[in-house]
Amino acid sequence: MANSPTLDLFKESGAYLEGHFKLSSGRHSNGYMQSALVLQHPDKASELGRGLAVLVAPHGPTVVLSPALGGIVIGHEVARALGVRAVFAERQNGALTLRRGFTLGPDDRVVVIEDVVTTGGSTVETMEVATAAGATVVAAGSIVDRSGGWKAPVPYHALITLSLPTWEESECPLCREGSPAVKPGSRGN
Repeated sequence: MANSPTLDLFKESGAYLEGHFKLSSGRHSNGYMQSALVLQHPDKASELGRGLAVLVAPHGPTVVLSPALGGIVIGHEVARALGVRAVFAERQNGALTLRRGFTLGPDDRVVVIEDVVTTGGSTVETMEVATAAGATVVAAGSIVDRSGGWKAPVPYHALITLSLPTWEESECPLCREGSPAVKPGSRGN
C-alpha cells in the first residue's frame, strides 16, 4: 500500500484498522478505514476538507450534500472550504431523505461528499435524493476510494485510492478460517 499524506493522517489517528470486518455493504474485508477517528480532530478534518474542495471546485458546486452519518463531518469541511452550504440526507423508514428543513432546488449544483466509498451504493442513493429535489449533481467525492474502480455517474474524486480486498460472506477466506467478522464501530472499532 503506497504512502500518502491522507493515509498518514489515518494511521497517525489509529483510523486504519486491520482485522476481519463486515462492511455496511455486507461484504467482508481485512481492512477498514474508521474515518471518525481522524475526523474527530478539527485540524485534520479541515485539512482533508480543503484537499477534497480543491478537487471538486472546478465543477462549480453551490451546495455539498452528504449521507448521514459518516459523510456529515467531511461534507461540512468541504463546504466550509468552498464557501457553500452543507446539508445532509438521513434515513427515514429505510430510505435516505432530506429532513430538518434542508431543501434543494433547481438552482442548486450539488457535490455529494462521503468519507469512504466501497461500492458506491450510498453515493448513488444520495445523488438520487438531490435529483428528486430538482437539483443537479455535478460531482462526487470522498476521502477514501476503496471501490476497486467504481464508475460514478458523475465526475468522482478521492484523496486516496486503496486496494483493500472485499468478499461476499460466502467467499470470505477469513470466515473459512473461523475468524468472526466484526461490524466496524462495535467492540471499540
